[in-house]
Amino acid sequence: MNAPATTELPVVVVGAGPAGLAAAAHLVDRGLTPLVLEAGPVAAAAVREWAHVRLFSAWGEVIDPAAEKLLAPTGWVKPDAATCPSGGDWAEQYLQPLADALGDQVRFGATVTGVSRAGRDRIVDADRDTQPFVVHVAHADGREERLFARAVIDASGTWTTPGPAGADGLPALGEKTASDRITYRVPDLEDPAVRARYAGKHTAVIGSGASAFTALAYLADLATSDDGTGTKAVWILRRGISGSTFGGGEADQLPARGALGLAAKAAVDNGYADAVTGFRTDALERDADGRLVLVGEDGRRLNPVDEVIVLTGFRPDLSFLSEVCLGLDDRLQAPTALAPLIDPNQHSCGTVYPHGVNELSHPEKDVYLVGMKSYGRAPTFLAMTGYEQVRSIAAALAGDQEAAERVELTLPETGVCGGAGLFDAPETAQDGEGGGCCAAPATLQIGTGAPARSGGC
Repeated sequence: MNAPATTELPVVVVGAGPAGLAAAAHLVDRGLTPLVLEAGPVAAAAVREWAHVRLFSAWGEVIDPAAEKLLAPTGWVKPDAATCPSGGDWAEQYLQPLADALGDQVRFGATVTGVSRAGRDRIVDADRDTQPFVVHVAHADGREERLFARAVIDASGTWTTPGPAGADGLPALGEKTASDRITYRVPDLEDPAVRARYAGKHTAVIGSGASAFTALAYLADLATSDDGTGTKAVWILRRGISGSTFGGGEADQLPARGALGLAAKAAVDNGYADAVTGFRTDALERDADGRLVLVGEDGRRLNPVDEVIVLTGFRPDLSFLSEVCLGLDDRLQAPTALAPLIDPNQHSCGTVYPHGVNELSHPEKDVYLVGMKSYGRAPTFLAMTGYEQVRSIAAALAGDQEAAERVELTLPETGVCGGAGLFDAPETAQDGEGGGCCAAPATLQIGTGAPARSGGC
């Protein structure tokens, strides 16, 4: 099958989440044709899996300008810019309408299984840049398809590839066979079935970030409820506990983030969670009753637990990009030029300046990783940063290099490295009262946060 002329082809966007749909909107705004391929059955399929999570960011910070322009003629009503959406709100009130506005330029149930250059694997250099991309797709009905593209923007995120319990980055021995008692997400304890799973049980929480804080606070809240008597958490930390373990607390510039750390600290201080420090998980074994025993690299064996919540971050799935030439940092698995800017050992997200096509380019021309996937294993991501990324890339693909290199975004200076938190204001709070979420920069770290409730932000 001969490939058509590259200039006649669409730009394939992998993923119909926030960054992918924003990329499509910017491409349309530039007169280019996007083709968004989404593995799930609806737009924002991953976001919907944390529908109960509320963002730190207000609506005004999570709506892309080009997307808003595309939505305007449809009669779409923009939510109150000062209020903070839950993941479910974001999906239903913005992302799904945006996908609907794009129409048949978005295809659902379409999983990208491979990307290459037409007629050339990754070792062939001859005329490589002049060949279109070939994208292999597996459809939900079992069909396979080969599509051609002038460029590929991978906005597939990292949600489907959480980190394991093993301290060496690999699954601990026995982790896979114990999967019936392990989750890699903050559980939604408002769901009766999920609540029953943890009520009255002993649960190990592995991780030291905002997700772990949230899980600890949730379990402590469950322990104090009528149906949660006997609920207990064991918090597994690979490091010790120091003054910075729980964040800035009341001194935090973001009350929402500070409140989340304080809630986790209260869970420990009030005896609802026991902290085990310096523990690097090597294996998970079952006792005679089928409960799980965590075994450390140093040989320590913890008391049996009923459930394990593993919250050790996420990582990018690069398997379907194996035939294109990516330039990735060895540690973070982020684009080489971007990695030094987002290294969590050196930066908070607020100190990462806006970036675009130059930092996101690879040896393979016209292939880009954007959104959370562009950050590789770095633990945080700014929603506004993702929108700036795709604006710049769309400009470059349209031949407007000046616009591609021009910064059109001012980020807040506050270093924000959490996601949504336990920050809901009291039910009686009015708009602008209670502080917290609505004053926060546009931060998004999915998988952490509080149940979405009415009232407050």
